[in-house]
Amino acid sequence: MAKKILVTGASGFLGSHVVRRGLKRGYTVRALVRPQSSRKNLEGLPVEIAVGDIRSLKEMKEALKGCSELYHLAADYRFTALEGDEVVKTNLEGTRNVLEAAHAAGIEKVVYTSSTATIGIPKDGTPGNEETPLSQEDLVGPYKRSKYLAELEAKAAAASGVPVVIVNPSAPVGTYDSKPTPTGRFIVDFLNGKLFAYTDTGLNLVDAEDVAEGHFLAAEKGRIGERYILGNENYPFKSIMEMLSKITKLPPPKLRLPHSVVLSMAYVNDFFMRRLFNREPGIPLEGVKLSRKKMYFSAEKARRELGLPQTPAIEALTKAVQWYRDHGYVR
Repeated sequence: MAKKILVTGASGFLGSHVVRRGLKRGYTVRALVRPQSSRKNLEGLPVEIAVGDIRSLKEMKEALKGCSELYHLAADYRFTALEGDEVVKTNLEGTRNVLEAAHAAGIEKVVYTSSTATIGIPKDGTPGNEETPLSQEDLVGPYKRSKYLAELEAKAAAASGVPVVIVNPSAPVGTYDSKPTPTGRFIVDFLNGKLFAYTDTGLNLVDAEDVAEGHFLAAEKGRIGERYILGNENYPFKSIMEMLSKITKLPPPKLRLPHSVVLSMAYVNDFFMRRLFNREPGIPLEGVKLSRKKMYFSAEKARRELGLPQTPAIEALTKAVQWYRDHGYVR
């Protein structure tokens, strides 16, 4: 009999990739989706749909019945949310419910999807790793704070006997990023000619399909209570734009703006959009604050202990570009 797994956040970007990878491995997959969530990323897949919200302990317990493993990916991944409380409720309070329900159900393995937002960046510019502490001054905005606190919940659960392994994706790119995520948003903006300038920052890019495989490798080989960075290649933002230009034949932005200028623009945009129009800002203030450092990370531990695959970033970007073009994101 095939192993049955529950995937929270199953209709989202990474969640839908984990669902597909689980099916490919021969598992029976139960996909947890909220009543109001689009199921487009799950269309045509032989999955069992469970309608529920991780903010409801009762609904989580119901969704876990009959499952042996849990992959908890549901999260509110926004840097521009009007209501920060909603981000906290989903990312922190929701994770508490998920872990409590998993413990009550006797789940054999829980893979909790955290983020590199919970990992520090060394001052000397070298990539952060699983042991790099995060300073309190780096806890910028509701998303980062809530993911940091939720990871502490996961570590505490592991210490109390819940079989939790933590994975920390860096900046995934690829297909099915339908919302899109902040990382996907800059690709869409590039394709639509909206990026007129860039600032001196950097990202660790990783193929979303590699991240999905990393979840199952973590369940198989990961040590309880440990965290694993699911990442790949570190690139300056300028180099990412140049790769996108190579893929698309579109010109990259030439103007480089100091971080202080971009930050000022973000503050002004944030003020007018929130205060005057009650809309999410077009320039994510939280994201701009984070970009003052190059967000470089090392995935060596995941490569060594889990065997994390490492698809070249340009291949992941190529898949993302094609998917956005094919699905109407390019005007």
